[in-house]
Amino acid sequence: MAINKAPQAFPRTEYMRRLAAVKAEMGRRDVDALVVSFDRHMNYLTGYTARSGYVPQGLVISAREEEPTIILRQMDAPAAYHQTFLKRDRIIGYPEALIGNPEKDGYDSVIDFVHEVGIANRAVGLEFGNLPPAAVEKFRARLPKAKIVDFTGVITWIRMVKSDLEIAFMKEAAAITDAAMMRAAEVIRPGVREADAAAEIVATLARGANGKPGTSLANFWMNSSPRTGTSHLTWSDDVYRDGSQINLEVAGVRYTYTAPMSRTFSIGHPSERLVRVHEAQLAGLDAALGTFRPGNTCSDVAQAAQRALDKHGVQKESRFGYPVGIDWTETTASLKEGDMTVLKPNMTFHVHLGNWIDEDFGVMVSQCISVTDSGVEVLTKTPLKLFELPSAS
Repeated sequence: MAINKAPQAFPRTEYMRRLAAVKAEMGRRDVDALVVSFDRHMNYLTGYTARSGYVPQGLVISAREEEPTIILRQMDAPAAYHQTFLKRDRIIGYPEALIGNPEKDGYDSVIDFVHEVGIANRAVGLEFGNLPPAAVEKFRARLPKAKIVDFTGVITWIRMVKSDLEIAFMKEAAAITDAAMMRAAEVIRPGVREADAAAEIVATLARGANGKPGTSLANFWMNSSPRTGTSHLTWSDDVYRDGSQINLEVAGVRYTYTAPMSRTFSIGHPSERLVRVHEAQLAGLDAALGTFRPGNTCSDVAQAAQRALDKHGVQKESRFGYPVGIDWTETTASLKEGDMTVLKPNMTFHVHLGNWIDEDFGVMVSQCISVTDSGVEVLTKTPLKLFELPSAS
């Protein structure tokens, strides 16, 4: 029995709009066919979300064909039938014999398809940065008459400007983020294991908010005393104590659209140093948000935030944030001095004022935002405060 089509997160017209933008870039680079290998880009262009990118796969876009063709491991093909807008004849499953085979693999199936459809002698784009070097060499060797063009990062830059439909999912994801952060404020207490608090946060991220469940889980970072001077640790097997500080960064997810946010918690009264740095960060965040508007640059935002920090005697070594969307980060611009990327409506950013000052001391506060026609909309609504939680005494 054939698997049915799932309800589509986006209408076909949305995917065709995205494909048209990619084909326009192909035209500018004189690329006749494009092999998309990055799983986030395959998701963006088709709706495919299965986590199968650990094995070779590819989405082949021809400038002359309306719809692309996706080539996957056979066991993953039903997921593409189910999730994507593509017709069944645009989904090809390659045999299991190509898995763990040192001589031939799934990229050979992609190359075979390129030959079969008559585009092996044309200009073929590859995402070099998302392919193993051996795979790039295989494409070159098996497509000797093709002009191979590096297409790395092109689709990521297209993704930076969201449609209104994408912004709607970002808002739903942000509501889940808020729910998880507020749940953390309820369950983090002296004597509670970090793992047990993490379980409650994960459950909230899955259950979602406002009737919209989380559709997958992003990593979240829980850095507790004495580990607050670092940023990307998960929970430990330790317990919270009076005086513990917790830096928490979580992100709700709706159909891969991810809205991160961070806050700092103190069990009992926070130290004077913690309060001082947090107040400086709030001033920096406010200055950054006030600088988001179309026509300004990422550098403008970073400079405004740093000027506010300077007034409080606080320096920040790391950038002030980055674009977000599908699967947390978009590796394009950075909110840092010198990045002249021009802000446009419907770009979305994680504006992060996190400071990691000493090995055992750091503070975090951030917001997920979208750029609007006139300024900025903050998508995350959790109170902008240093959370002081009840102590045992």
